[in-house]
Amino acid sequence: MGAGATGVGAQPYDSLEALGEALFFDTDLSANRTQACATCHNPDYGFVDPRPTAAGKAVSLGDDGASLGDRSAPTASYAAFVPPFHQQADGTYVGGMFWDGRAATLEDQAGGPPLNPIEMGMPDKASVVARLMEKPDYVESFEALFGAGVMGDVDVAYRGMTRAIAAFERTEFFAPFDSKYDRSLRGEAVLTQEEELGKLLFFSQQFTNCNLCHQLRKSAVDPRETFTNNEYHNIGTPVNVGARAVNGVPEGAVDEGLLAHPGVDDPAHKGKVKVPTLRNVAVTGPYMHNGVFEDLRTVILFYNKYNSKAEARQINPETGQPWRAPEVDGTLSMEELETGPALEDKRVDALVAFLKTLTDARYEDLLEE
Repeated sequence: MGAGATGVGAQPYDSLEALGEALFFDTDLSANRTQACATCHNPDYGFVDPRPTAAGKAVSLGDDGASLGDRSAPTASYAAFVPPFHQQADGTYVGGMFWDGRAATLEDQAGGPPLNPIEMGMPDKASVVARLMEKPDYVESFEALFGAGVMGDVDVAYRGMTRAIAAFERTEFFAPFDSKYDRSLRGEAVLTQEEELGKLLFFSQQFTNCNLCHQLRKSAVDPRETFTNNEYHNIGTPVNVGARAVNGVPEGAVDEGLLAHPGVDDPAHKGKVKVPTLRNVAVTGPYMHNGVFEDLRTVILFYNKYNSKAEARQINPETGQPWRAPEVDGTLSMEELETGPALEDKRVDALVAFLKTLTDARYEDLLEE
C-alpha cells in the first residue's frame, strides 16, 4: 500500500478506507510538506518511526527538521482494537490513544499530529483543509463521502479527514493476525521448544507477571489476542537522559503520563502510561514510552529487577550501571510488578523468543536485522 495518486486528473476515492490511505501517506498535510502519518508510523517498520535522530530512534523529528519529541511514537499496529478512553467503576482508566489517552478514539488521534507544533506543524484546521482543497480528487471524494459543500465547513471537513484515516487504520493492513504465534494457533506453524517455554511462562502467573497487563482475553489460544489490557500503569521507567539532552525539555521536568490527560486530575495517576500491544514488539524498539531501552531483553530484565535479589539483576546491561530511579515515584504498580519469581537467563531468553513470534509475517525479515 502507499499514497494514491492525487492532483489534476486523478480519480476520486470511492471509500473511506481508500481516502484514508491516501491521507495517511500525504506529506502535504504538514507545514513544510515533509511529514505524513506514515512518517512516524511507517508501515515498513511495524508502524513506528525508523528514522535516526540526535536522540537515536527514541523520539521523532518534527516537520520543521529540528523539533524532537519527548515520547516515542507508539506502533499503530492493532490500534483499532483499543477501546475509547473511559474510567472504570474502580476508578482506573482504560483505552484511548497516545501514551496518556488524551485522544479518546482513533478519529481523535488522527486529528492531533497535523496541529502539533513539534510534529506536522500546521497552524490550524483551516490550513489543513486548505491543503486538502489543493487536490481535486480529495475535494470530489469528500463531497461524495461527506456531503455537498463539506469543504466549506472547516470543522466538518477536518472531522471527515480524521474519519477517513481512522477507517484506513481499521483495515487488515494494520492487523493481519498472521505472526508465527497466530499461525501456530491455526496449525500452520510449530513453535520451537524455546518459544513454547516462553509462551508457557508468558501466560502463567505462576512463573511471570507478563500477562497481568499484556493479555486482554482469558484464553491463551484466542485468535484475536492483542497482548494488552489497555490499562495505565507506572512501572518505574527512568528518564531518557539522552533524549532530554537534545530535545529541549527543561532539566527536572517530569512526564506526568496519565495525569497530563485533560480529564484526569487525581495525582494517583501521575506517571502512568498506557500498556502497549506486544504485537511486533521485537521489531519496534527502542522501548518504553520514552525509548529509554534499546533491547527487548533489557526490558524483561528491567521487570525482573523487581523480583530478583541477585546483584547482577540490579544492573542495566546497556549501561553497566545500576538501573536509574523512576522518573515518577510513589504511583508504581507494585502489586503487578512484584508478582512472580525471579527469572534465570534461560527463562529470560525464552520470553524473548516467544515475543519474537508475535511479529507479523511481513516483518519477520526485520528480526534478522
